[in-house]
Amino acid sequence: MAKASSLVGKLEIDVEIKASAEKFHHMWAGKPHHVSKATPSNIQDCVLHEGDWGKVGSILIWNYVHDGKEQVAHERIEAVEPENNLITFRVLDGDLMKEYTSFVTTIQVTPKHGGPGSIVHWHLEYEKISDEVAHPETLLQFCIEISKEIDEHLLAEEEEVKQTETSSLVGKLETDVEIKASAEKFHHMWSGKPHHVSKATPGNIQDCVLHEGDWGKVGSILIWNYVHDGEAKVAKEKIEAVEPDKNLITFRVIDGDLMKEYKSFVFTIQVTPKDGGSGSNVHWHLEYEKISEEVAHPETLLQLCVEISKEIDEHLLAEE
Repeated sequence: MAKASSLVGKLEIDVEIKASAEKFHHMWAGKPHHVSKATPSNIQDCVLHEGDWGKVGSILIWNYVHDGKEQVAHERIEAVEPENNLITFRVLDGDLMKEYTSFVTTIQVTPKHGGPGSIVHWHLEYEKISDEVAHPETLLQFCIEISKEIDEHLLAEEEEVKQTETSSLVGKLETDVEIKASAEKFHHMWSGKPHHVSKATPGNIQDCVLHEGDWGKVGSILIWNYVHDGEAKVAKEKIEAVEPDKNLITFRVIDGDLMKEYKSFVFTIQVTPKDGGSGSNVHWHLEYEKISEEVAHPETLLQLCVEISKEIDEHLLAEE
């Protein structure tokens, strides 16, 4: 009995990761064939030999590199506990069976208390075929490396998803409107006397009040009352940039009806004199981030900008 007990052993290690316990567990239970993507130098392949992914009794064949050698392991899933983020594999055949009469690996992932991230607990239980066989410390080190690389892979996937989600919510719309008025006069209407815009386009804009600062000064805040899609609306906007030499002004919406559907909304109006003739070109640039996919891109708001531009143009020409 003493002899047998010297052959039986177990090794355990905890690895801290940043990924969630559920995602790390799912990599082993739901998609172990993706592990090779996360740690290709350690694990080359995982093939479903019998059964279904993540089901007790199913058999997987792993191709991996350990101690610099290519090796194979046939493993049966002995236990799966999704509520505990636990999975157990028993080696049935392959290179490990040349040195061990039994080899069982249990991976359990626990969320960290009071913060993000998780703890991966590896538990190796085995029986060596003889005392000459070393305890599998190098295999435990192998488990640590795999854990860290899977963690990096999962975090990179999360970031990619975030960027995809964000990119689908972020947008910009641009349009050019030809006008007959001079670039300077049109720009001055927005920077120097935006409270006069309502006189030019009363059906669209009813009022513009200086809430803070000075007309046409960066940092100043204006409150607009306007009609969009047939509804009376309000926008509180901060002047973010004014470049008189380029006839450019930028407004950032900081409160009001648009903020019900957008996390951010910025208008830039730049007016350029036409080459070789009278008149100008008004370039509207709308940059925004929607709060969800359900929110429409603001094409109707861009159309409102076009209408306003034309009515301001008529007003300026009538003043001349």
